[in-house]
Amino acid sequence: MTEKKKIIGISWNVFLLGIVSFLNDMSSEMIAPIVPSYLTDILRINKALSGSLMGLIESLSSLFKVAFGYISDRFRERKLFVAFGYLFSTVAKGALAFTHAWWDFLSLRVLDRVGKGIRTAPRDALIAESSEKGKSGKSFGFHRMMDTMGAVAGPLVAIGILALLRNYAKVEAYRYVFLLSAVPGIIGVLIVLFLVKDTGKEVKKKITGISALKSKNLRLFLIVVAIGALGRYSYAFIMWKAEELGYSVVQSLAFYALFNVIYALSAYPIGVRSDKVGKKRVITLGFGVATLAALTFALANTLPTLILGFVLYGIYLAIEDTIPRAYMADLAKEFEKGMVIGAYHTVFGLFVFPASVIAGFLWQNYSLEYAFLYAAFMSAVAMVLMSFVGED
Repeated sequence: MTEKKKIIGISWNVFLLGIVSFLNDMSSEMIAPIVPSYLTDILRINKALSGSLMGLIESLSSLFKVAFGYISDRFRERKLFVAFGYLFSTVAKGALAFTHAWWDFLSLRVLDRVGKGIRTAPRDALIAESSEKGKSGKSFGFHRMMDTMGAVAGPLVAIGILALLRNYAKVEAYRYVFLLSAVPGIIGVLIVLFLVKDTGKEVKKKITGISALKSKNLRLFLIVVAIGALGRYSYAFIMWKAEELGYSVVQSLAFYALFNVIYALSAYPIGVRSDKVGKKRVITLGFGVATLAALTFALANTLPTLILGFVLYGIYLAIEDTIPRAYMADLAKEFEKGMVIGAYHTVFGLFVFPASVIAGFLWQNYSLEYAFLYAAFMSAVAMVLMSFVGED
């Protein structure tokens, strides 16, 4: 379904959801770059457990995505799930200020991921249903751009807060950042509740036709997604790489902001381009860039190569966090967009967890370079397998 009202060439709904994602990601990325240091320096968790926790946190939300995508299809509700999902995450992030051990940290991060699991598939279905036919890449690209601009703003805000609190103990400064991260999240929840228009009621009640999930082509694509996810290391590993090369937490935040600038500037034009040249080609290119990024981090021992790694990582995520969603939305029937998009997120999330466990094991027992080499290999395999997936 599409809306008549537009702004900068996209529907009002997509624009508002972009603003909400900007605010929520600002909230998330205020805390994301300091979490690796918080785990290892404040909570004193070893490398293998830290890597496993980061992977578990990023994987858990995906267990809920297909379920809530399906529920939003059946009940023809999108907005309610989106609002509650953002609310859960906002509360969980602010409450990190009161954590003192790995288990209470993990429980709150799990709540945050549950919130993400609740909202993601219904929100992506809402974006798809609010887009013009044949322009899903543009809509998802805009949304990802806004999301990532929040990721640019978040670390910069965190840098400002840490600079203001430079005379405080590290643990106290981190807790203030956690607490203040809830503010933009709350504003985002209010926008969803009072300004975003629901499209779920417009979804046809009667379920007709064969589900896209029964397509061999789509199933093969989900296998490729699983393999690619096995090579998807947490952002924490690139932060640890910078730390390993001798850069401080604040300097690492600057690198992280750079990567997110590249991510944000790339997402929208890549989304628009995918509508013209085909999403399969762009996804294949993304796995190629992922391979180069991982190899660059593995070999990085100077500032230029480290920066190149962050740039390539940004381009890779701009592709692989944007285009597969649009690809799945295009393949899904009208009555099942939430479920089909949720299936993509679930498969991806299930395989992200073992990816970070493996990377953490390789780091603990060998070196960080081996973790990145493993990621490069899996991404290269996914790139080759994409050639067997049919055209979209």
